[in-house]
Amino acid sequence: MTPRPTETAPTRVLPVIEISGSPLDRGRQYGEAVRPQLHAALGYYEEAFGQSAGLTWDRVTARAARWLEPVRDYAPHLVDEMRGIADGAGVDLLDVLALNARGEVIYDKSFAQMEADGRTPEEEPAEGCTSFAAHGEASGDGHVYAGQNWDWRAGVADTVVMIRIVQPPKPTLVMQVEAGQIGRQGANSAGIAFNANGLGGRFDDAIGLPQTVVRRSVLDQSNITDALDVLCRTRAHIASNALLTCREGFAIDLETTPAGHGWMYPTDGLLVHGNHYQAGVPAQLAAAGYRPMSSDSLVRVPRAEQGLRALRGSTGPDESRKIIRHAMSDHLGLPESLCTHPDPRQPAVKHWTTLVSSLADLTTGDYHVTAGTPCDREYQHLPWNLYDGPYGQN
Repeated sequence: MTPRPTETAPTRVLPVIEISGSPLDRGRQYGEAVRPQLHAALGYYEEAFGQSAGLTWDRVTARAARWLEPVRDYAPHLVDEMRGIADGAGVDLLDVLALNARGEVIYDKSFAQMEADGRTPEEEPAEGCTSFAAHGEASGDGHVYAGQNWDWRAGVADTVVMIRIVQPPKPTLVMQVEAGQIGRQGANSAGIAFNANGLGGRFDDAIGLPQTVVRRSVLDQSNITDALDVLCRTRAHIASNALLTCREGFAIDLETTPAGHGWMYPTDGLLVHGNHYQAGVPAQLAAAGYRPMSSDSLVRVPRAEQGLRALRGSTGPDESRKIIRHAMSDHLGLPESLCTHPDPRQPAVKHWTTLVSSLADLTTGDYHVTAGTPCDREYQHLPWNLYDGPYGQN
């Protein structure tokens, strides 16, 4: 029987890092600040890729190299930032690129066809996350909220950092990332929050952009339509869900795939998305007999919706945070529950957990995170206000 999580966990906070200057300078500051965490991440993924597919790290970086030119063509400043990270951390550019394209390496179609290399890789579940947006009638205190439980490999928990990127005239960003990554989930000083979920599914062999590049480019925008345009006009390499929320009280969810996009809007001000296709299964996957890669997502989404409906009765932000944390701590289906815990039936290298539970108050600019599972940790209030930057309201 799977043990239930403890009531309390050792106090731990996520490291907070601030970088500024030119892309190369920002990268060097970043790489120097996260050198131990970045080396730990490289060690973990070397073990994980070796275990799941028999890949040496040299072969992982060789596979990642295919994304270097597409990223340079689309966003040369982000290649400069990655080069600075590599310099600051004392690693190779392709090491940093591999950390930024680790999802693409795992879910690339060629990875699933490695029988030709003498080994059949294990099928990987989509990166698990449950994202939400709440505004209007779904928010009793009138605030606009966005956040998620970010579920991924427990082995990288100690590599997660909170980073603030000051890059005028672009918006200032606050994101939770694995050390060395240039983008993942977060919000910006223009009042736009970006939350993401893996969707799974193999598509064709065409090269698209890594998710970290797409997500960073979304958060670099100063208004919601430009942010949406990034998602609609770029071709990502793998499928991923994007939930955009803005401080004006608007949210939209895009299920982005290399083959096409689906979209959803909130119902009565509440929108929740997990790791299965909710707007519609792409025809390419439906024809192949699509089944959700993360079956627990079918439980997590309605449980989050049920818990978050209590926000309607909130009388203020303090109460709202308690309601949201309680909702995102749900354990139905433990260990693969909304609040995910490592499964002791699996080897340690395959353990999953909720790495971060995040909550952005887009009305006040306050950003809260838990350093691990939200059921046994209080929110860490970040030392920055989202709106201390270009396009901010403070």
